Amino acid sequence: MMNESDVSSSSVDVDVAVVGAGPVGLTLAAFLGRSGHRVVVLERYPQLYGLPRAASFDGEIFRLFAELGIAENIRPSLHVQRAYQWSNADGEILLDQQSRDVGDSGWPDLVMFHQPLLEKELHALCASIPSIDIRLGATVTDVVPAGDFVVLESADTSMDESGAAVVSATAGRKNVTARFVVGCDGGNSSVRSTLGIGQDDLGFSEPWLVCDFKLRRRAEELGLPSALQVGDPAEPMTIFTTGAGHQRFCFMLDGTQAGHAPSEDETWRRVRRYLRPEDADIVRVATYTFRSVIAQRWRDGHILLAGDAAHQMPPFLGQGMCSGVRDAANLAFKLNRVLSGEQSADLLDTYQSEREPHVRGVMKTSMTLGRQHTLRDPELARQRDDMLRIRRDRLAAPERIQLPPLGPGMLGTGGGGLSTQGRVHDGTRTGLLDDLVGGGFRLLVRAEHLTEIDVANLQTLGVTVVGIGDVPGNGVVADLDGTIKRWLEHLGAAAVAERPDHYVFAAGPDAAEVARQLVTALRR
Repeated sequence: MMNESDVSSSSVDVDVAVVGAGPVGLTLAAFLGRSGHRVVVLERYPQLYGLPRAASFDGEIFRLFAELGIAENIRPSLHVQRAYQWSNADGEILLDQQSRDVGDSGWPDLVMFHQPLLEKELHALCASIPSIDIRLGATVTDVVPAGDFVVLESADTSMDESGAAVVSATAGRKNVTARFVVGCDGGNSSVRSTLGIGQDDLGFSEPWLVCDFKLRRRAEELGLPSALQVGDPAEPMTIFTTGAGHQRFCFMLDGTQAGHAPSEDETWRRVRRYLRPEDADIVRVATYTFRSVIAQRWRDGHILLAGDAAHQMPPFLGQGMCSGVRDAANLAFKLNRVLSGEQSADLLDTYQSEREPHVRGVMKTSMTLGRQHTLRDPELARQRDDMLRIRRDRLAAPERIQLPPLGPGMLGTGGGGLSTQGRVHDGTRTGLLDDLVGGGFRLLVRAEHLTEIDVANLQTLGVTVVGIGDVPGNGVVADLDGTIKRWLEHLGAAAVAERPDHYVFAAGPDAAEVARQLVTALRR
């Protein structure tokens, strides 16, 4: 193990070292690399993992992938999830939640995906950016904070017959010096454990068997549920399409089954009601313990945690990977400002203060859904079914689950919620707002209030000012479907200041005051 005295700050190799080449790490690397920062990604597996784990993302995450330029590449492999259903043991549908093809972020509310295909696209994107160095087969063996930089020690690794990454006994050690390190290395994070960071356990721990299949025919042709949770107290089960051509079955296990790896024949017996060997090939069968834990510290000086390294939640809301990608977007623009000298490293203290309350809120909702789904007592399950039946019969449509706002941090008055995106016309082109005006910090202003704004001053700070109106031209875009106007009316706002991660910095009826708050924050 290295000591701080063994390293020198005379040569910093990279701006940011990202540990872990999953979706969170690659997303973070891509955003930083596109901003011109030097990034190294260290991944212990000698190749992309290649097996499915996460299976869904929402419109907010789709919007971020679109910003990175991979949305159209991954679209053919996705399954747009239009309905989420819940049935009892008898097959009666008690909940039928509909999702929109175009949601508030300008993209489908919910899509299902095959993770290896997403990782392939993210990897290709990162590999195309000259300032990003991806090192597969590099296991981080030590993390040494050294004032204003960090040294990572790594060793070459290979995969053994079981598919585990192992460090060769003769492997030499390599050092990388970085201004910042971000551990995106999963629930068993070596970065977190090296720093001795504890975890808060919110009390959810359930063993499940997860079976992934590659279909030989379309799911619709096979009559497979698109997204169905079966609240059978004898064996709670979840079935859903995980992207084009893939299907997942999840079975809750009891204590005697936990850790047991079923045979191929046993796997087919479990799914025989829905699927036969002639219909599909088994991709992966694994047992997981769904947990609810949050790291007590997400920042230790120049070292930060993101994704599963910072938090793990049950999958019942489909927000595990989404939460990690939100971490990446939050960190990316803040690290960019710090690395560019626009703000001090103190800005990074707002990362956990903003993201942890959001994660806790999402996690608690997911836990509530999970506990409802996993009731084993037949009488309690019957009572749950009666309650859902009453709600079904009373409501014209189930209410959509609302995600919480950000916690306190880099926010002004009225900030913290997710922004809304619509289709606009700039006089020449028609498209989504992001595509036509770009990302970064933005000030959206009702056209009639543009004269109240010192546009030139905002532009010197890198803020894009966009007028929202009916007729394009002179800094105004036409809000074609009225999406943005309705959002502004809902907020009671003449102007909204947006952050690069698409969260609202500030909003209010006084456009000049909203602009002033943004200018003050960016000049700190």
